[in-house]
Amino acid sequence: MAYIPLIITSILFLIGVIGTVLPVLPGAVLIYGGMILYGFMTDFSTLTTNFFLLQGLALLLIFAVDFLATAVGTKKFGGSRRSAFGATLGTLLGLFLFPPFGIILGPFLGAVAAELLSGKKSEHAIRVGIGTLIGLLGGTILKLLIEAVMIISFFLAI
Repeated sequence: MAYIPLIITSILFLIGVIGTVLPVLPGAVLIYGGMILYGFMTDFSTLTTNFFLLQGLALLLIFAVDFLATAVGTKKFGGSRRSAFGATLGTLLGLFLFPPFGIILGPFLGAVAAELLSGKKSEHAIRVGIGTLIGLLGGTILKLLIEAVMIISFFLAI
């Protein structure tokens, strides 16, 4: 077993999982990249083309979850496209202005602000903000589960 490639890959996996919770880092991409790097460092001796294709599909699924989860949560609670945009903007601003709590406060406040600016009542705006949070947190949990499957399958394959 190649220990140096395994250590480097494991570090990328750890940073990737952290990146799933902190949206500044491309979590799933780091995990997949770690697998590819391991393949190159070991001359692809244990990882097959099918392995990488399946992992690539899992990566695409994570991207889809990332895009859809917040939107579904926002829509389910009566939000508009503006509130989804506000949640995205709020996530970015919150992350930089109020770390680490901005990851949760930002999307909520962004969605609420967008709904209020659209002329909606505060009760509706707060409900949409809560829906945004539910979608964001649900999506994060789902992404973490998919990433766990990716990482476990990697260790089973090597």
